Amino acid sequence: MDGNGLSTPADSAELLVYVARMTGQTQSTMVRSSIAIDDSVFPLAQGDVVDELVLKIEDAVRLGGRFVRFTVVGNRTVRALITPHSRVIISVEAVQFDPRDDGDLDRPFGTHFDDF
Repeated sequence: MDGNGLSTPADSAELLVYVARMTGQTQSTMVRSSIAIDDSVFPLAQGDVVDELVLKIEDAVRLGGRFVRFTVVGNRTVRALITPHSRVIISVEAVQFDPRDDGDLDRPFGTHFDDF
């Protein structure tokens, strides 16, 4: 337990609940994970599971380098080449709630050339 009487999170789902409680998250906010690869930052879609992404990144490094796929805000797919020399940081923060951010690749949102 931490100093606030909350259990220490054991996995990413518990971490989201923990961060929400610690940051006073309401229905107007949500927890967002982001991944920074070298100098590029990608906010992850709500449906992307951080623990699975970490395992894919670790496998790519062990194998000497591979492309790793993940879904970002806007429900778009990104493929990044991860090598043993890549610098990767995953962070979690509270942001404004966006009901469109559900990780559904069949419903992308944001700027899209088909919208013009």
